[in-house]
Amino acid sequence: MSGTSLFVRPRRSRRGAALTLVVASVLATGAATGSWHAGREGRSHGKPAAAPGSGSRTADREAVEGAAAQAMADGKSGAQAAADVVSRSGDRWSTIYTAGEFEDFQRQLDGDYVGVGLWLRQAAGGRIVVSRVRPDGPAARAGITTGDRLRAVGGRPSRGRPVTEVVARLRGDGGSGAEGTPVALDLQRGARQWSVTLHRVRLRSDDVRTDRPAGAAGPTRIKVAAFTKGTGAQIRDAVRAAAPHAGLLLDLRGNTGGLVAEAVSAASAFLDGGLVATYDVHGSQRALYADGGGDTRIPLVVLVDGGTMSAAELLAGALQDRGRAVVVGSPTFGKGSVQMPSELPDGSVAELTVGHYRTPAGRAVDGRGITPDLAAGDGAVQRARTVLSGLGGGA
Repeated sequence: MSGTSLFVRPRRSRRGAALTLVVASVLATGAATGSWHAGREGRSHGKPAAAPGSGSRTADREAVEGAAAQAMADGKSGAQAAADVVSRSGDRWSTIYTAGEFEDFQRQLDGDYVGVGLWLRQAAGGRIVVSRVRPDGPAARAGITTGDRLRAVGGRPSRGRPVTEVVARLRGDGGSGAEGTPVALDLQRGARQWSVTLHRVRLRSDDVRTDRPAGAAGPTRIKVAAFTKGTGAQIRDAVRAAAPHAGLLLDLRGNTGGLVAEAVSAASAFLDGGLVATYDVHGSQRALYADGGGDTRIPLVVLVDGGTMSAAELLAGALQDRGRAVVVGSPTFGKGSVQMPSELPDGSVAELTVGHYRTPAGRAVDGRGITPDLAAGDGAVQRARTVLSGLGGGA
């Protein structure tokens, strides 16, 4: 495959649209909760979060589809029956969306959504915690910060509920949330508990930011928050505009993943063709390749941390294995599973784990993550600049 897009046709294709293969999925939640970015964040898929490296389980597609069909025949909710099967399977990355939730998710991947500017994750004990806040969104203006616990939305407790469900409440149940509509949040920070009412606004994803923090002579820094539609092209444009002698810092810290095709497109900015990753779908091996013509000369350092996930790990691993970049930071999250969506008989969508990907050197990522070439914590950016200067780039 060329790395431009990956699709799988649903069994019943609404509006004739194909459903996109997402290796990332932590993406799904957050962004906004407005976001899901879809989470932007992700998708913690609503099940208790297992620790990285705890092993992976997969929900059986036939069991999920069979439960949905039987429930509908009995006059019950097919989506709920499917969700129950996924929950019992222990597959923390598979999830079930209502038709409205999945449409919201697709809009997130397109970079446009109505929300309050929050990313969420599920913490120990089923607690829902803010993992990221959009600087210019309603949540940020209200003083909400990363680490705050979201106790309730609209008076309905969040603890123990799937992240996707909490996000749906923030956006408006059934996708009914519109610009200007209010949503009441109950929050906690340490011993302090408080309530606030936010108003939803239309937001555009701002996933790629480019700057030259050290001045005109310093390296270009490209910060990528997630891989939504168009991210790869933005990265390629930033690389072309960079001063070749100064080098590049590709900052993937906190990147929650996203569209695999966009991560492959980003890899194509730095590689002249060749393997980016391999992955399996129900045991069938497939490969992803970079396009030719990327900049293979500009010095490159990739920054990662424990919040670097999925498609971002795929990119970091490819550049590391191909000898194209020095990776600096702390070990990444370890989300290397592939989810593929299909439509259930009632119009809901089951996004189930179908396989796992590996780096060009054959390293498994799921439960292991990417180990940096150079470990660095709080001083990671300065360490990266020092390494970059050693590669011939400006410090």
